[in-house]
Amino acid sequence: MGLRDGRPLIRRALIVVALAALVLSPLAARGFANQYLLSLATTATIFALAAVSLQLIVGQAGLVSFGHAAFLGIGAYAPLILGAAGLDDALVSLPVAMLAAGGFALATGVVALRTRGVTFIMITLAFAQMAYFVAGALAAFGGDDGAPLDRPLLMRTGVLPNHIAFHAIAVALLVGAVLLLRGLAAAPFGRALAAARQSEARAIGCGIDVTRARLIAYTIAGAVGGLAGWLLGVHSEFVSPAFMDWRNSGELLVMVILGGAATPEGAALGAVGFILIEEVSSGITEHWRLIVGPAIVLFVLLRRRRIFA
Repeated sequence: MGLRDGRPLIRRALIVVALAALVLSPLAARGFANQYLLSLATTATIFALAAVSLQLIVGQAGLVSFGHAAFLGIGAYAPLILGAAGLDDALVSLPVAMLAAGGFALATGVVALRTRGVTFIMITLAFAQMAYFVAGALAAFGGDDGAPLDRPLLMRTGVLPNHIAFHAIAVALLVGAVLLLRGLAAAPFGRALAAARQSEARAIGCGIDVTRARLIAYTIAGAVGGLAGWLLGVHSEFVSPAFMDWRNSGELLVMVILGGAATPEGAALGAVGFILIEEVSSGITEHWRLIVGPAIVLFVLLRRRRIFA
């Protein structure tokens, strides 16, 4: 009983610690002239944002998508393609990245949401692989090898090329996305999604347009995923079709499951934990996946025993 009562405190403590680490990492990096720590924290922040966008589909809408990495790739390619056309300002490429990813989600969601279960999973995977092969065919932008990306400017200022300022922007966008999705979950739209997740037939009987609600959620998730992809491309200063690889979609699902699919902050926590486990284990051995796999299994087993969630 005591263990169950302490679960919310453990969860909140972990979220506070993770957020504090992301916010304070620039100070540590500056104090020790260690850009590695700052880069790692920024990467964790970006993947936390991507996991938060996927949580809207998995946790709120009850749909398991295996093609979410396509939205990241589309968002990452936006500044590369627009930069080649001379439109290198973030105020142009960032909205375009979100619109392109959201538009792709809308177009593919119209088809995918006609299905359920395993069929939905496979269709989202198929669309993501289509985007992957299209990106690989873009010879002007590196093809399969990818291409370097110059950091875009923000109103002709050097804000984005400054790594500390860029990290602060990424953290602010993550917090904003979490607050936005929590607000959506508490709104009538979120309650409609929850009703459809619990019983689609009952929700339809209550007059809820389930397909429309899920399509809106899928589109929003795609747009936020495009935002994360834009940040990832700018942070990496390199873009390639590998961003859309199906394994990245699988890793995003693992992140959501690790932190808990019920809340966006849980998904963000899972992403930060996954990145840290991956980074620490890769420093121990080149066969780091042999460590990450059992660690994830152990964590899931502990969650089932109600220790962490």
